[in-house]
Amino acid sequence: MDEQALRRRMAAHRPTLQQAREEYAVLAPLVETPRGLSLLYEVRPAKLHHHSGEVCFPGGRMEAGETPRQCALRETFEELGLPAEAIEIFGDLDFLYLRSEGLMYPLLGRVDPAAVLRPSPDEVQDTFTAPLSWLAAHPPAIYRYSLRPEIGPDFPYDRVGASAGYPWQAGCMEVPVYEGLPHPLWGLTARITWWLLEQYGNILTNVI
Repeated sequence: MDEQALRRRMAAHRPTLQQAREEYAVLAPLVETPRGLSLLYEVRPAKLHHHSGEVCFPGGRMEAGETPRQCALRETFEELGLPAEAIEIFGDLDFLYLRSEGLMYPLLGRVDPAAVLRPSPDEVQDTFTAPLSWLAAHPPAIYRYSLRPEIGPDFPYDRVGASAGYPWQAGCMEVPVYEGLPHPLWGLTARITWWLLEQYGNILTNVI
Protein backbone atom coordinates (compact mmCIF):
# COMPACT_ATOMS: atom_id res chain seq x y z
CA MET A 1 0.00 0.00 0.00
CA ASP A 2 1.23 3.49 -0.87
CA GLU A 3 0.32 5.06 2.45
CA GLN A 4 1.46 8.57 1.55
CA ALA A 5 -0.56 8.58 -1.67
CA LEU A 6 -3.59 7.35 0.25
CA ARG A 7 -3.22 10.10 2.84
CA ARG A 8 -2.89 12.78 0.16
CA ARG A 9 -5.92 11.51 -1.73
CA MET A 10 -8.09 11.33 1.38
CA ALA A 11 -6.92 14.73 2.65
CA ALA A 12 -8.08 16.30 -0.62
CA HIS A 13 -11.35 14.38 -0.74
CA ARG A 14 -14.64 16.23 -0.18
CA PRO A 15 -17.15 13.69 1.16
CA THR A 16 -20.36 13.41 -0.80
CA LEU A 17 -23.15 10.89 -1.22
CA GLN A 18 -22.21 7.56 -2.73
CA GLN A 19 -23.56 7.08 -6.27
CA ALA A 20 -24.33 10.78 -6.69
CA ARG A 21 -24.16 11.19 -10.47
CA GLU A 22 -24.42 14.97 -10.53
CA GLU A 23 -24.01 17.77 -8.01
CA TYR A 24 -25.90 21.05 -8.09
CA ALA A 25 -25.85 24.25 -6.07
CA VAL A 26 -28.42 27.02 -5.68
CA LEU A 27 -28.50 30.35 -3.89
CA ALA A 28 -31.47 31.35 -1.75
CA PRO A 29 -31.11 35.15 -2.15
CA LEU A 30 -32.32 37.47 0.58
CA VAL A 31 -33.33 40.94 -0.59
CA GLU A 32 -34.76 43.99 1.16
CA THR A 33 -38.14 45.10 -0.22
CA PRO A 34 -40.83 47.56 0.92
CA ARG A 35 -42.57 44.53 2.48
CA GLY A 36 -39.50 43.60 4.50
CA LEU A 37 -36.80 40.98 4.14
CA SER A 38 -37.77 38.66 1.28
CA LEU A 39 -36.59 35.74 -0.79
CA LEU A 40 -35.96 36.31 -4.49
CA TYR A 41 -37.25 33.71 -6.94
CA GLU A 42 -36.93 33.12 -10.67
CA VAL A 43 -39.46 31.73 -13.13
CA ARG A 44 -37.97 29.51 -15.81
CA PRO A 45 -38.90 30.26 -19.45
CA ALA A 46 -41.73 28.25 -20.98
CA LYS A 47 -39.51 27.33 -23.94
CA LEU A 48 -37.17 25.17 -21.86
CA HIS A 49 -37.40 21.39 -22.19
CA HIS A 50 -37.02 20.65 -18.48
CA HIS A 51 -38.97 22.26 -15.64
CA SER A 52 -40.34 24.94 -17.96
CA GLY A 53 -42.34 27.67 -16.26
CA GLU A 54 -41.40 26.48 -12.79
CA VAL A 55 -40.20 28.65 -9.92
CA CYS A 56 -36.61 28.17 -8.79
CA PHE A 57 -33.63 29.76 -7.10
CA PRO A 58 -30.61 30.73 -9.21
CA GLY A 59 -28.27 27.78 -9.55
CA GLY A 60 -27.29 24.80 -11.61
CA ARG A 61 -24.91 21.91 -12.14
CA MET A 62 -21.49 22.12 -10.54
CA GLU A 63 -18.56 22.09 -12.94
CA ALA A 64 -15.44 20.01 -12.38
CA GLY A 65 -13.40 21.39 -9.50
CA GLU A 66 -16.10 23.82 -8.34
CA THR A 67 -17.29 24.18 -4.79
CA PRO A 68 -21.02 24.65 -4.14
CA ARG A 69 -20.36 28.31 -3.30
CA GLN A 70 -18.47 28.94 -6.53
CA CYS A 71 -21.20 27.25 -8.55
CA ALA A 72 -24.04 29.15 -6.88
CA LEU A 73 -22.32 32.50 -7.38
CA ARG A 74 -21.43 31.73 -11.00
CA GLU A 75 -24.97 30.64 -11.83
CA THR A 76 -26.47 33.65 -10.06
CA PHE A 77 -24.35 35.95 -12.19
CA GLU A 78 -25.24 34.08 -15.39
CA GLU A 79 -28.97 34.08 -14.63
CA LEU A 80 -29.55 37.36 -12.79
CA GLY A 81 -26.50 39.45 -13.64
CA LEU A 82 -25.56 39.78 -9.97
CA PRO A 83 -21.76 39.69 -9.50
CA ALA A 84 -20.22 37.76 -6.64
CA GLU A 85 -19.17 40.96 -4.88
CA ALA A 86 -22.85 41.98 -4.64
CA ILE A 87 -23.70 38.88 -2.60
CA GLU A 88 -22.80 38.11 0.99
CA ILE A 89 -22.96 34.38 1.63
CA PHE A 90 -24.15 33.56 5.15
CA GLY A 91 -23.55 29.83 4.87
CA ASP A 92 -24.69 26.45 3.66
CA LEU A 93 -28.13 24.99 4.17
CA ASP A 94 -28.72 21.26 4.47
CA PHE A 95 -28.15 19.48 1.18
CA LEU A 96 -30.83 17.43 -0.57
CA TYR A 97 -30.74 14.06 -2.31
CA LEU A 98 -32.43 14.13 -5.71
CA ARG A 99 -34.40 11.21 -7.09
CA SER A 100 -32.28 11.52 -10.22
CA GLU A 101 -29.34 10.34 -8.09
CA GLY A 102 -27.91 13.80 -7.65
CA LEU A 103 -27.15 16.14 -4.78
CA MET A 104 -28.34 19.71 -4.31
CA TYR A 105 -26.37 22.14 -2.14
CA PRO A 106 -28.41 25.25 -1.19
CA LEU A 107 -26.70 28.35 0.19
CA LEU A 108 -28.18 31.39 1.89
CA GLY A 109 -26.95 34.84 0.93
CA ARG A 110 -27.89 38.50 1.01
CA VAL A 111 -27.98 40.68 -2.09
CA ASP A 112 -26.56 44.19 -1.84
CA PRO A 113 -29.51 46.63 -1.93
CA ALA A 114 -27.61 48.71 -4.50
CA ALA A 115 -27.24 45.79 -6.90
CA VAL A 116 -29.29 45.83 -10.11
CA LEU A 117 -30.96 42.69 -11.45
CA ARG A 118 -30.19 41.96 -15.09
CA PRO A 119 -31.96 38.64 -15.76
CA SER A 120 -30.87 36.60 -18.76
CA PRO A 121 -33.90 36.18 -21.06
CA ASP A 122 -32.60 32.76 -22.08
CA GLU A 123 -32.77 31.46 -18.52
CA VAL A 124 -35.23 33.67 -16.65
CA GLN A 125 -38.76 34.58 -17.73
CA ASP A 126 -39.69 36.52 -14.60
CA THR A 127 -38.60 37.24 -11.04
CA PHE A 128 -40.60 37.93 -7.90
CA THR A 129 -40.05 38.23 -4.17
CA ALA A 130 -41.85 36.68 -1.22
CA PRO A 131 -41.57 38.33 2.21
CA LEU A 132 -40.27 36.00 4.89
CA SER A 133 -43.04 37.22 7.18
CA TRP A 134 -45.65 36.11 4.63
CA LEU A 135 -43.99 32.75 4.06
CA ALA A 136 -43.82 32.13 7.81
CA ALA A 137 -47.50 33.01 8.23
CA HIS A 138 -48.57 30.83 5.29
CA PRO A 139 -46.82 27.47 5.63
CA PRO A 140 -47.05 25.11 2.67
CA ALA A 141 -49.59 22.37 2.24
CA ILE A 142 -47.79 19.01 2.24
CA TYR A 143 -48.70 16.34 -0.28
CA ARG A 144 -47.20 12.86 -0.45
CA TYR A 145 -46.54 10.25 -3.08
CA SER A 146 -45.31 6.69 -2.74
CA LEU A 147 -42.06 5.25 -4.05
CA ARG A 148 -42.37 1.55 -4.80
CA PRO A 149 -39.44 -0.61 -5.91
CA GLU A 150 -39.63 -2.43 -9.23
CA ILE A 151 -37.16 -5.31 -9.27
CA GLY A 152 -36.18 -6.81 -12.60
CA PRO A 153 -36.81 -10.51 -13.31
CA ASP A 154 -33.07 -11.18 -13.57
CA PHE A 155 -32.29 -10.33 -9.93
CA PRO A 156 -30.28 -13.29 -8.51
CA TYR A 157 -32.41 -14.09 -5.47
CA ASP A 158 -30.96 -17.59 -5.20
CA ARG A 159 -27.35 -16.41 -5.27
CA VAL A 160 -27.82 -13.79 -2.53
CA GLY A 161 -29.81 -16.11 -0.29
CA ALA A 162 -33.16 -14.30 -0.59
CA SER A 163 -36.57 -15.45 -1.70
CA ALA A 164 -38.52 -14.03 -4.63
CA GLY A 165 -40.92 -12.58 -2.09
CA TYR A 166 -38.22 -10.48 -0.43
CA PRO A 167 -39.84 -7.43 1.27
CA TRP A 168 -38.13 -4.63 -0.65
CA GLN A 169 -38.50 -1.33 1.18
CA ALA A 170 -40.87 1.25 -0.26
CA GLY A 171 -40.69 4.94 0.49
CA CYS A 172 -42.63 8.18 0.54
CA MET A 173 -41.80 11.69 -0.63
CA GLU A 174 -43.29 14.92 0.66
CA VAL A 175 -44.11 17.70 -1.79
CA PRO A 176 -44.64 21.13 -0.19
CA VAL A 177 -46.86 23.58 -2.07
CA TYR A 178 -47.12 27.31 -1.34
CA GLU A 179 -50.18 29.07 -2.76
CA GLY A 180 -51.02 32.77 -2.86
CA LEU A 181 -47.77 33.94 -4.49
CA PRO A 182 -47.42 35.52 -7.95
CA HIS A 183 -46.39 32.08 -9.26
CA PRO A 184 -46.92 28.57 -7.83
CA LEU A 185 -44.09 27.55 -5.51
CA TRP A 186 -43.74 23.82 -5.06
CA GLY A 187 -41.32 20.92 -5.20
CA LEU A 188 -37.62 21.28 -4.53
CA THR A 189 -37.57 25.09 -4.29
CA ALA A 190 -40.51 25.02 -1.90
CA ARG A 191 -38.72 22.37 0.15
CA ILE A 192 -35.63 24.57 0.50
CA THR A 193 -37.84 27.53 1.44
CA TRP A 194 -39.78 25.49 3.98
CA TRP A 195 -36.62 24.06 5.57
CA LEU A 196 -34.97 27.49 5.70
CA LEU A 197 -37.92 28.89 7.63
CA GLU A 198 -38.12 25.84 9.89
CA GLN A 199 -34.46 26.20 10.85
CA TYR A 200 -33.87 29.95 10.81
CA GLY A 201 -37.22 31.71 10.52
CA ASN A 202 -37.19 32.98 14.09
CA ILE A 203 -33.81 34.73 13.72
CA LEU A 204 -33.69 35.81 10.08
CA THR A 205 -35.05 39.27 10.83
CA ASN A 206 -32.10 39.81 13.17
CA VAL A 207 -29.46 38.77 10.63
CA ILE A 208 -29.52 41.92 8.52
